[in-house]
Amino acid sequence: MENSFPSSTQSPPKPHIVLFPFMSKGHTIPLLHLARLLLRRDASITIFTTPANAPFITKSLPSNHPHLTILTLPFPHHHPPLPPGVESTDKLPSISLFLPFVSASKLLKPHFDLALPPSPPPPPPSSPTASSHGLSPPLPPSPFLASNYAVAVSRAVSLHRLVATVNSPDEPFSIPTFPWIRLTINDLDPPFNDPNPSGPLFDHVMEVAMATMNSHGMLVNSFYELEPVFADNIIRDLKLKTWNVGPLSLAVAEDQQQQQHETILNNHHDDKNKRSYYMQWLDEMEKEGKSVLYVAFGSQADISKAQIMEIGHGLEKSGVNFMWVVRSSSSHAPEHESCTYKNDDDDESILLWFGEFEERVRGRGVVVREWVEQVNVLMHRVVRGFMSHCGWNSVVESVCAGVVLVAWPMMAEQHLNARMVVEELGVGVRVTAEGGGVRGFVKAEMVEAAVREVMEGERGKEVRRRVEELREGARKAVREGGSSWKALDDLLQEIN
Repeated sequence: MENSFPSSTQSPPKPHIVLFPFMSKGHTIPLLHLARLLLRRDASITIFTTPANAPFITKSLPSNHPHLTILTLPFPHHHPPLPPGVESTDKLPSISLFLPFVSASKLLKPHFDLALPPSPPPPPPSSPTASSHGLSPPLPPSPFLASNYAVAVSRAVSLHRLVATVNSPDEPFSIPTFPWIRLTINDLDPPFNDPNPSGPLFDHVMEVAMATMNSHGMLVNSFYELEPVFADNIIRDLKLKTWNVGPLSLAVAEDQQQQQHETILNNHHDDKNKRSYYMQWLDEMEKEGKSVLYVAFGSQADISKAQIMEIGHGLEKSGVNFMWVVRSSSSHAPEHESCTYKNDDDDESILLWFGEFEERVRGRGVVVREWVEQVNVLMHRVVRGFMSHCGWNSVVESVCAGVVLVAWPMMAEQHLNARMVVEELGVGVRVTAEGGGVRGFVKAEMVEAAVREVMEGERGKEVRRRVEELREGARKAVREGGSSWKALDDLLQEIN
């Protein structure tokens, strides 16, 4: 982040903020929301991206904004084992290619350094704002889009080496820092589930941790009232500044609605303004007085065909109305919030199964194979439940919509997010695997049970009351004078 250095007679400077989202939709989308907010606060924004990601970024932001610049950097064309043309994690054939993707991303740094906007005149060397690029503050905040809970709990588990104290992956253990929390090794992904971590993934995690600790602070896509104990823990124990400026999707909702309104007024091609077929389907469900379960598992996790079929059988047996977003890992369609299944070119069995499945659930279930505007889906009045992988963006978007969660985590910090959703926030129920654990194959009966509990059971009524309370808290936080509004103001004031 940079700004000019005015004389005492000049007006306050306009901050110039550089954003470079990691090439993953879960990171990019919240930072685009942040860019919208910063533009509304009279900041100048430069966003760095790569050629394949530029169209998504361009269409997501106000066109021809005088204070917005989008710069593209060349992504490495030949970096085995990455397939050619893959420039974002949602295009990876397998999540096992994540580390090679990170390695390729690091090769962007020289291009980034050369393309940085011109720096303002540096302050005196004794000034705390002096830096190699003349940036202010000397190290830019590192946007950290996970929950405060996941960060604080992961750190506590590692600090106390708790995974070395248990004998099996499903054996519960408590955390001295947060004694009311009970975890298992199966709630943790590598390298946090290893008592003696090592290797490339551990090295990457440590590199990110050190960069974060050496940064000026963290931006968190959360609001303070959602997780105050864990937000305070990060500030106190990590000695790291944090700005809880979210939920970013809710904070920009008013701006997005205004832009959509202007688009409709200025667009004379009616066919471009037609409501998507899946939103029309939701409209029809509302006319019939029905409620709908939304099902989507993000774009990163690979789900087996057998598990996909069990999900379908569970949804079918539950009797509820549902909208299920799916795609094949071989799909070249744009950014999905969806469930990814492995589809071998020589195996059409899953495609045949889907055809038969859709016939059986016709009238009460729809399978969507295209990118969906998830926030719009969740905000639809007919959507009452969300079966989710508990990626953090999905969690906060669901809370903001007042929609309860059926928590089915897949990878990364999602298991911790699921613990938070069910046990800390009380806004969802957990899908249970075979044997009662938190990982493993999930039978159709368990899918059916979790869905019925949320959509029809007493537990569903209880968690729905709680999510309504949190929705109101989120709205207060992002309104003028709320905690997230003030946090963004504090950040801009500190830059200046």
